Amino acid sequence: MQDLLTGIAFFLIIEGLVYALAPRFLVEMARLLPTVPERQLRIFGLGAVVLGVVLVWFVRR
Repeated sequence: MQDLLTGIAFFLIIEGLVYALAPRFLVEMARLLPTVPERQLRIFGLGAVVLGVVLVWFVRR
């Protein structure tokens, strides 16, 4: 449970940094997002999930 809460805390820290340090970039990305094909978004999302799982596996091994 402690690891889950730590992961959520890190997620919130990273999200907060994006909003605090690069709000214009975030707004521009929000404008461009509807123009990206759904298939490309799914592939990118799945790639991020796979990369995250591999990193956790590598670190926790």
